[in-house]
Amino acid sequence: MKLPDGRLVRSRVVSDPRTVLVDALDRGLTGYAVLEPQGSLLLDDDGRGVLTFAEGVPVVAYHTGTERGGPPALADLAASGPYRLNLYAVRPGALDAVHDRASFRVPPGMAADRLAGDQSLADRTRELAPEDWTTERTHDAASSGERSVGAVEAFLDDERKIEAIREEARAEARERAEEWGFGDVG
Repeated sequence: MKLPDGRLVRSRVVSDPRTVLVDALDRGLTGYAVLEPQGSLLLDDDGRGVLTFAEGVPVVAYHTGTERGGPPALADLAASGPYRLNLYAVRPGALDAVHDRASFRVPPGMAADRLAGDQSLADRTRELAPEDWTTERTHDAASSGERSVGAVEAFLDDERKIEAIREEARAEARERAEEWGFGDVG
């Protein structure tokens, strides 16, 4: 996904993606957020999440590590924080090419539901979205045949991520056992 250069409006570490969604909505931001998990086991080390906004309402979700867009990308972004957040503003129309990719789009309240688990924020976002966005985006997601699942269900369906977590846990357990003098037990 090619994003236009934007003007950096916020850069910080956040523990909850809700912060990004509220900030973009309150600003009425047209732009995008780049979320990079800091040492998370659930995402690839080099994977970043991108959310685009039109007047504060989420339009597109994409994950660079898995190269998935739309609702599946939200599942990839649902790892626990903290995240390094960079929020950029762009001129109106600068994201039109990205927003035209139906496979990357998400319904307006879905990011708040899946990333923040915040129903009131999701409702507020839907209320601020133009009515045709809600209908169109929901229709697009349904017509693309994408399975609508929660972030946890999508994660549990990804065997590669689960195996990576298991392997990391085994390695940490072996290290701790050696540190504590249990290396010879067995």
